[in-house]
Amino acid sequence: MTTHASFAAFAETLADAAREKTLPHFRKNVAVQNKAAGAEFDPVTLADQESELAIRKLINEHHPDHGILGEEHGFEKGTSDYTWVLDPIDGTRAFISGIPLWGTLIALHNGEMPVVGVMDQPYIGERFVGVDDTAYFSRAGERTQLKTRPCESLKDAIFSTTAPELFYSAAEKEAFSMLHGSARLTRFGCDCYAYCLVAAGGIDLVAEVGLKPYDIQALIPIVTGAGGVITDWQGGPADDGGQVVAAATPALHAEVLSILKPLAASH
Repeated sequence: MTTHASFAAFAETLADAAREKTLPHFRKNVAVQNKAAGAEFDPVTLADQESELAIRKLINEHHPDHGILGEEHGFEKGTSDYTWVLDPIDGTRAFISGIPLWGTLIALHNGEMPVVGVMDQPYIGERFVGVDDTAYFSRAGERTQLKTRPCESLKDAIFSTTAPELFYSAAEKEAFSMLHGSARLTRFGCDCYAYCLVAAGGIDLVAEVGLKPYDIQALIPIVTGAGGVITDWQGGPADDGGQVVAAATPALHAEVLSILKPLAASH
């Protein structure tokens, strides 16, 4: 095993531990807290909190020099270059609605880029893994390599985003309108699953805004390992989240970036 492959195997162990915490709460009318103030709704459940703690415990036991950044329990600085980036339930709205389009996201960042990414959907038993320029899908003990669809034009593309109302600014709304109006088909509500379906050759394009590092880092090695391209709207690294676009091919990415780049927020 290469170093990154061994970390990928450990990431799958972390996903197994998270499964034990999330599944008992799914479709069980779990209590929901709102992390946002005022009229905003940013849900969190006991399943989110317990699964992240289970992952952190294993990381601290096996790699105590590694840092940890998680949505629910914040940042622990490590003494090495490696940081695990965790979203125990990406798609909590789907989770509390009983819709199996949520996933546990686990990434390992080496100080320069995410080198391992896992998206685990325990209810239907699907797992997507990216590591060392390859990506694979596993279910029921069977593992298959992932490959994006050879879609090179927006007019032929299946486009996905979580929800159109999440495009807040006028420029972002214009970007959504242009992509939605030009794509062959648009689908909503898939959260992290959409990126994995880009890797699997189902969806061709995902564009989103307002992402955090833990929303996207695990998905980067999965998309790129399957032959796709994922960047921010200006064409730079997507590690920090914000405005993100993932495309099945370099040609499709270039076409979409020509639309998004003039509308991207400057940083």
